[in-house]
This record gives sequence, C-alpha cells and structure tokens, in this order.
Amino acid sequence: GTAEHPALRIATLDGKTFDLAEQRGKWAIVNFWATWCGPCLKEMPELSALDAMREHIVVVGLAYEDTTADAMQAFMQEHPVVYPIALVDVYDPPKDFETPRGLPKTYLIAPDGKLAREYTGPVSARMLEEDIAKAGGPAPGAGLAGG
Repeated sequence: GTAEHPALRIATLDGKTFDLAEQRGKWAIVNFWATWCGPCLKEMPELSALDAMREHIVVVGLAYEDTTADAMQAFMQEHPVVYPIALVDVYDPPKDFETPRGLPKTYLIAPDGKLAREYTGPVSARMLEEDIAKAGGPAPGAGLAGG
C-alpha cells in the first residue's frame, strides 16, 4: 500500500526536481496518468486550473508508461499544463506509492505530508476542493469551470 507520509523525489521534464517534502504547508495532488488514458487527459485541465488558481494547492503529474522523455515533451506541447510532469520508471516506480493497477490514480497529500485521500479513476477540481475542505483545508473557491 501507500505510505502514511509518502516521500517522492523525482526529476521532471523541465529538468528540475519535484520533491514532495518541499510542499509542506500546501495540499499536494499526486496524479498518476498516461498519454493513452482518455480519462486522464480529460481531468488534466482541471488539475492545471487548480494548480494555477489555488495558492494552497500544488499538483504533480506522474506519467506511468514506458516511453522516452522526448516523446513525453512532444505530447505535453500538445496538452499543456502548468504543473510539473515527471516520467515514472515503470520498472522502478516511486516506492512510497502503490503501483497503480488502473489509471488515473490520484493521491491527496495534506500540508503535514500525510496521505489524506486516494482516488481510483477520474477526479474533478470540485471533488478535490470539497475533499480538501472536509479534511480541514480552505473551502472550495469560486471561478473554476466545469464540475
């Protein structure tokens, strides 16, 4: 299963490193997805809007598929998001998250670094914001389309 306080340190496509430990104080959304997964692509604009519009929310996308960084970068130019994307090594995935059996698979990490919730299947901005509010975070804000 997934660790209670999962660690995640991974190189992102933009050449930086995403470190979950550096996101303390924010609600972190860790989203496992793949380019061939239709529902994944459908939820990405909502995740991107959350990351862009909510100061207290940070998103990272983990592409769980056997492909190259070049192919991923080309794909992301066609499907741009504001949050960092990392390519997961399917043979050596992040140890603190259980290997996704289906995609998308999303984890909500509380500001103290504790796993607050996990979702199998697509999520919406509204679902995530409502769950953050239920877990003691800020109430859902206005101004996000969809849902």
